[in-house]
Amino acid sequence: MPHPQLLDHPTRHLFFTGKGGVGKTSLSTACAIALADTGKRVLLVSTDSASNLDEMLGITLANTPVPVPGVPGLSVLNIDPDNAAQSYRARVLAQMEPASTEADRSQVLEQLSGACTTEIAAFDEFANLLSGDAAGFDHVVFDTAPTGHTLRLLSLPKAWTGFLADNDRGASCLGPHSGLKMQEARFAQALQTLSDATQTTVVLVTRPDAGAMAEAARTSLELQDLGLHNQRLAINGVFHASVQDDAVAAAFEALGTQALAAMPAHLQVLPQDQIPLRAFDTVGLPALRALLQTADSTSPATPSTHPPLADASRTLAALTDALAAPGRGLIMVMGKGGVGKTTVAAAIAAGLVQRGHSVHLSTTDPADHLQVTVDGNLPGLKVDRIDPKAETEKYIAKVMAAKSPGLDADGIALLQEDLQSPCTEEVAVFHAFSRIVSEARSAFVVLDTAPTGHSLLLMDATGAYHRQMLREYGDANPGRLITPLMRLQDPQHTRIVLVTLPEVTPVSQASALQDDLRRAKIEPFAWVINKSMAAAGTHDPLLAARLAGEQKQMDRIAAGLSDNTYLLPWLAERPVGIAALRKLTSL
Repeated sequence: MPHPQLLDHPTRHLFFTGKGGVGKTSLSTACAIALADTGKRVLLVSTDSASNLDEMLGITLANTPVPVPGVPGLSVLNIDPDNAAQSYRARVLAQMEPASTEADRSQVLEQLSGACTTEIAAFDEFANLLSGDAAGFDHVVFDTAPTGHTLRLLSLPKAWTGFLADNDRGASCLGPHSGLKMQEARFAQALQTLSDATQTTVVLVTRPDAGAMAEAARTSLELQDLGLHNQRLAINGVFHASVQDDAVAAAFEALGTQALAAMPAHLQVLPQDQIPLRAFDTVGLPALRALLQTADSTSPATPSTHPPLADASRTLAALTDALAAPGRGLIMVMGKGGVGKTTVAAAIAAGLVQRGHSVHLSTTDPADHLQVTVDGNLPGLKVDRIDPKAETEKYIAKVMAAKSPGLDADGIALLQEDLQSPCTEEVAVFHAFSRIVSEARSAFVVLDTAPTGHSLLLMDATGAYHRQMLREYGDANPGRLITPLMRLQDPQHTRIVLVTLPEVTPVSQASALQDDLRRAKIEPFAWVINKSMAAAGTHDPLLAARLAGEQKQMDRIAAGLSDNTYLLPWLAERPVGIAALRKLTSL
C-alpha cells in the first residue's frame, strides 16, 4: 500500500481530527515525521489536554517547541490549557487601566477563574500559531482533541467575534470586553487561515467502523458549516485476515468491509487514504515510521503464555452486581475517547434496571452517542443528555427572571449582552451537571462522560465552584456545606469506572486520569478493559501478534494501577440496543 497521498502535495497546515481512539495522534505524528524526513521544518502541535505525544516520542512536552531527537527538523509543542490560561490572565491584567484598584484586579481575576477562560486561552495559543507564531516552519501539523471538543474549539472565534462585535462595555469570564476587542482580528485571521484551501487541509481520521464513520460524516458537515471545505479522509486500521479458519479474524474483517461499503455518500467523494492495521503499538520512532510503510515490517510476536489478567468471573455482570449493592448513587464512566465508555455506561444502566432499580442514564459528551447505543425503551430507564444549547437557554431565562426586576433599561440591556457570552454555556452545563450529581442521593444515576480532556474541564469547573462556596459560605456553615465536588469525593455517593483498551496509549491515559482524580481526592472504584482479543480468542498471525502487547498492558494494570479490574471481550457485533446491552450484564 503506497504512502498516504496527503503527503504528496501537503498544504502548510494539516489539521487531524476525528472520534476518540481512531488513531489521530499516531497518524498525525507519523505524517509529521515523514515530512521532516524529507528535509522540511515541521511543528507538531497537540491541542488535546490528554495528549500522549510525550510517551509516543519519548520526550517531555512543553508549551514551547521542543526538538525531537532522531528526527532533524521536527519540533513538538503542546498547548497546555493551564499554562495558556495563566498567560492569558497575565495579559488581561496588563491591559487594565493604570488607575485600576486592587479590588478591580481581584474582580477580574475572579472572572478569569473558570474553565471557559482555560478553553479560550487554549484557542488563543492555537490562533497565534495560525497567524504568525509558527513562521519558522514549513508545515504545522495539528493533533486535536476528540471531535466534540475540537468542534467547540473551532466554533469559538465565530462565537466570540459575534459577541464582541456590538459589545465593548461590561465584563465576562474572559475579563473586560474592551480588552477582548484586540482578539477579534486574530480570531478572524485564524478562521480565515483554516478556511483557506491553499493553506489548510483537514484530515478526517476514522476507523473502518460504523460509529467512527458516522461521526466523521457529521464532523465533515459541521466543519463545512464553519467554512473548512478542504477535507481528506484517512481510514486507519484496515484489516484483512490471513487465515481462513479463524472466526474472530473473519468477523473482524467483515465488520470493516461492511463499514467501508456503507460509508456515507459525502465521505465517499473525499480524497481517501487507507492505513492497514499493524501488529505493533505506535510508540517510538521505528514504529511511527513503520506505520506509513507499504508493509508490516514487524514480525509477529509470540503471545504471552501468562494467564489472562481477569478470570471468568471478572465480567461486566459481576461489576454491575457490585455497583448495584448500595441501592443508589452516581456511577461516572470515564476514559479516553474511543475506548467504549458509552457502551459500558449504557450496559451498566440496563443491568441495574434488570436488577430491579430505576436508573437515570445521561451524558456530558457533546458528541452524544448515547441514544444511538441504547436504541430503544426499557421500563425503569430514563435516558437523556446534558444539552448545552437547551441548558444555556434555561439558565439565561432563570438569571433574567431573578435579576431583571431590580434593573433599569440600561442594566437589563447590559445583562442580556453579558448572557450572550459563549462562557454562559460553560456555567449552564456545570449547573446541569450539579443537578445530576445531587439527584444520585436517592436513586441510581449513570453518567457517560465526554473524553478525558473535556471531562477534566468540567471537573475544573466543579473545583472552582467548590472553592468559591467555601470562601463565601464555609465559615457560616461549618460541616453543613456540601458542594458537588464533595459528593464526587464521597465513595458512598459516587463510584468512578475507568474504561480503557488493552493498548499502551489508552492505559497510560487512564492512569493519568486516575492521577488527576486522586489529586482531587476522588478514588476510582474499578477499571474495565474493553475489546480484549485475548478474551475473544484468535490465532490469526497479525491479531495474535497484538495479543502479546495486550497481555503486557493487562500485566501493567495488575501490577499497580488497579486491583479491581473487569474484562469485556471484543465482540463481533457492536452491542447496540436494549437486548444486546442487557446481554453484557445478564444475571
